Amino acid sequence: MPQMLDSLPVLYRDLLPDFFRAQIPNEEKATCSSCAMCPSSASGAVESVDGVSRLFRPDTKCCTYYPKLPNYLVGALLSDTRDELGEGRRRVGEKIASHVGVTPQWLRPSARYNLLYRNSRQFFGRAASMRCPYFEEQQGGCTIWPYREAVCSTFFCKYVAGADGRKLWMTFKTYLALAEIQLSRYAVLQLLPEYILAGRDKPDLAETPTLEDLDDKPLPEKEYAALWRQWAGREDAFYRACFDTIRALSPEQVEKIMGLDGVIELKVLEKSLRDAVAPQLPQVLKLNPEATVKWLADGSVALGAYSEYDAVALPGLAYSLLVEFTGREPVEAVRERLRKEKQADLHEDILLELYRHRILMEA
Repeated sequence: MPQMLDSLPVLYRDLLPDFFRAQIPNEEKATCSSCAMCPSSASGAVESVDGVSRLFRPDTKCCTYYPKLPNYLVGALLSDTRDELGEGRRRVGEKIASHVGVTPQWLRPSARYNLLYRNSRQFFGRAASMRCPYFEEQQGGCTIWPYREAVCSTFFCKYVAGADGRKLWMTFKTYLALAEIQLSRYAVLQLLPEYILAGRDKPDLAETPTLEDLDDKPLPEKEYAALWRQWAGREDAFYRACFDTIRALSPEQVEKIMGLDGVIELKVLEKSLRDAVAPQLPQVLKLNPEATVKWLADGSVALGAYSEYDAVALPGLAYSLLVEFTGREPVEAVRERLRKEKQADLHEDILLELYRHRILMEA
């Protein structure tokens, strides 16, 4: 199995504690090179478990998301001279030159994009207008992948460990996002302390779009210069300096920068990893009343619960056994009754898989 660090930019190998060398499930169901959610490779069950198609466009895949890159990852990309990252450096350079969403802490989407993202429905993987600016359409890949941020490092459309796997990666994302916030703030504090002391690093939760935001225009020149002060016009150099500042840290320094929130999030992540790697079948199970059920042409049945993108296909006969799990008696009692009355059984491995997908849930 891969290590947790394998899913992250290489920079983190010398920054994060030894816990991140722990092994995690290989997410082999989420086949990014041949997208499992695109029409050419998706099954009919995935296409519409509940009557609503959620297949992705091949020219967007799951990249209908605009990443918010912390300053030190921007600097890491700009400092990497490998030819294969030339297109990524070019696109990031264009972004910086536009002055739109360019701050000492982040290279981020405009408020207009965020407004659309938060208030749109059923667009994910399907709206070309929401495609990531770093996504390369012809090859269908990411031009900045070695320096991707928390969301891009931890998102999968399907999880080998089902709901427990999703929770693992969601808590991983929470920890990593906290690291991005704290490390980017630390870098700015060293290089442009006025930005931090003025409270500009505090998130604007309302983020009401300005006139410039609505037209995807940069800040007025005077405001932009006040934001960057002595670094205005030298943003590339600033981001590279942020990278140099962060990569010089030790894991002990990073832990201190992360603070108590980092300690707590790491504990949560440790528990999520245990649940994903070594799940325990509950003693009493019931069929999830919110599970979606779709009968297929060949007589099998597709069941979905924890995710709208992931379903389990079973022989039709199996469904008549699942309804016997009502939550009123232990699993072993149900299995014994099925063996006696229906001469049928559901093996513990099957029950565990159904539980991980939350088609069967703890009563």
